[in-house]
Amino acid sequence: MTSSGIRARSSAISKRRPARTWAETLTWASFVAAAAAAAIALGTVNIPASAVGAGTETVQGTVTGAGKPLGEARVTLFTGAPAGVRELGRTTADAHGSFRIPYAKPADGVLYIEATSAQGRRLRLRSVVGLGAGGGVPRRTESTVTVDELTTVATAYALAQFSDGRGITGPGPGLQNAAATSFNLADPVTGRPAEAVRADSANRETLATLNTLANLVSLCVADSPRCEELLRLATPRGGTVPADTVQAVLGLVRNPTLSPGGLHTLAGTARVFAPALTTAPTAWVLALRHTAADLYAPGRIAFDAKGNAWATNNWLPGTRSPNPFVTVLDPAGRPTLGSPIGGGGMKGGAWGLAIDHDGSVWAPSYGGDAMSKYSAAGIPLSPPTGWKNGGLVKPQGVAVDQRGNVWIANSYGLKGAPGVGSVVVYPQGDPSKAFTIHDKSFNHPFAVQIDGHGRAWVTNSHLSFAGLMETRRPAQVGGSVTVIGPDFKPITSTSSSSLQAPVGLALDSRGNAWVAGLFSSAVTEIRPDGTVAGTYQLPKTVLPWSVAVDGRDRVWVAGFGNSSVSLLCGTNTAACPPGTTTGTVMSPEQGFRNKAIQHLTAVQIDSSGNAWVANNWSKILPPTGGVGLVELIGVAAPVCTPLTPLPRRPSPAAPNSCPR
Repeated sequence: MTSSGIRARSSAISKRRPARTWAETLTWASFVAAAAAAAIALGTVNIPASAVGAGTETVQGTVTGAGKPLGEARVTLFTGAPAGVRELGRTTADAHGSFRIPYAKPADGVLYIEATSAQGRRLRLRSVVGLGAGGGVPRRTESTVTVDELTTVATAYALAQFSDGRGITGPGPGLQNAAATSFNLADPVTGRPAEAVRADSANRETLATLNTLANLVSLCVADSPRCEELLRLATPRGGTVPADTVQAVLGLVRNPTLSPGGLHTLAGTARVFAPALTTAPTAWVLALRHTAADLYAPGRIAFDAKGNAWATNNWLPGTRSPNPFVTVLDPAGRPTLGSPIGGGGMKGGAWGLAIDHDGSVWAPSYGGDAMSKYSAAGIPLSPPTGWKNGGLVKPQGVAVDQRGNVWIANSYGLKGAPGVGSVVVYPQGDPSKAFTIHDKSFNHPFAVQIDGHGRAWVTNSHLSFAGLMETRRPAQVGGSVTVIGPDFKPITSTSSSSLQAPVGLALDSRGNAWVAGLFSSAVTEIRPDGTVAGTYQLPKTVLPWSVAVDGRDRVWVAGFGNSSVSLLCGTNTAACPPGTTTGTVMSPEQGFRNKAIQHLTAVQIDSSGNAWVANNWSKILPPTGGVGLVELIGVAAPVCTPLTPLPRRPSPAAPNSCPR
């Protein structure tokens, strides 16, 4: 697609009514709550529309449990926003499980319904029914809904990082984007699995897991011993027994390796939702694959301020020809900003993406020996051949420092002579002022990241042997990590036997570097002073390629070899289960695996707490491109996006949850 074609592309802007202020919303919410209390006291159950005046909205629907209407269920409508949780209305369902609640629509945040049963005191059901302004997706509100076990599981997983004892609350845009993700799991109108999880055959395992979890929730429609067993099995190690089904499911999102065998056996006693898992999973993870035109062999992922996922693509679909497009998916996994975006000199996107202070996106053109740049709106800003300034040869990793300088790992490719490579800098993003940094430690630089002091950390992959993609991996390759100061002078270089072809690295909130050793299948932790703090071994088949650190300093690792995602306890051991220490692997031995996941080269965390991975290859020999990005829903602590540069958790207390 040409840049002029992209500029000509426009989108229709829907007309909306002026949004109420939060003060107006609170006034209406208080009035509705008072009316509800009065109605209950007088023995009535539904608030008539006339009671709340003109301009109110109405949500109506049905509560079901174990496939049947849940009569006399207590139904409450809430709004969750950075300011907290507010009740907008409540009622009691009739004998057929039907309900109707008038309410004053808030301007932002999310809307969700909670239903509890008079028969099963442990049963709590939820459903997201709307999201307001402030996210990376359009507003959406359903007026007719179903609240059941499937919507409960979808809400718990998608909004796991925004759920606590008060309800669902937290900062945007992650909160609203998470609500949109819930619609990808369960349709709030029908209460059935959503189209996104049903349409792609790669998501069948996730569909079966979703149904299995919903069957578990259905066991608490009545307070039976099987319900008590569910709550017992869903109790985290050293934790308290969940009070209800919502807390039980949240426990499984946050501790996905809990009781897979026991819970699977228990789920088999309920047959409400099908198809369900036929064998016990290794972990309770919901992985959703997102595909799009020309999204093929994606190499790297970066999230912008709205939560859109940008991805480079190595090859064109079904070929090994350079892909000329950059992909952008919105937080719900749908193409946006005119994606796929062509132009700007893109020719085979490499393992690199960075977003600068203006929201512009920098992507290396590996096949074009150049850099491409796109505006936040998806318009190519670089020339048709890209920028080649600085003598670029097979550029890979990219990072932007606090002063706006763009750092590029100039790798010289996988098959070049040993010992080559450099780091190129575009001062304040100006290619015309490019300069090149040379150092004896450089050996096929691959990744570059910026720490809190403005220093650049660079992995030296040592990937210089001929025919890498056509031969088996060598026993010893070597590798190192070089630190360059903000004055652009190399400071130190760290070597270790665990650094065998180090490729991806990430920095935690304390400035420690976590480095993936591709051929050692180890993750090496390096302190800010350049000394090795620890080496954490993964199974030899993992071949870790990429690392990301979430908002609680937990370490996520993308496995290229065995198509997996591993989770390690980081330096914040308080974020890990009792008895674990820094470096403890908290995922199953072979990592989190799913049929949607192929050979991975990237993992990145978004502001909703989802871990996204890039399916780079589907087959190793002969090399065949992978398809799509895969989202592990609700498993990670959210981080501010774009990376700033160290991982920082969004805060609802700050005027801007993620200040730049």
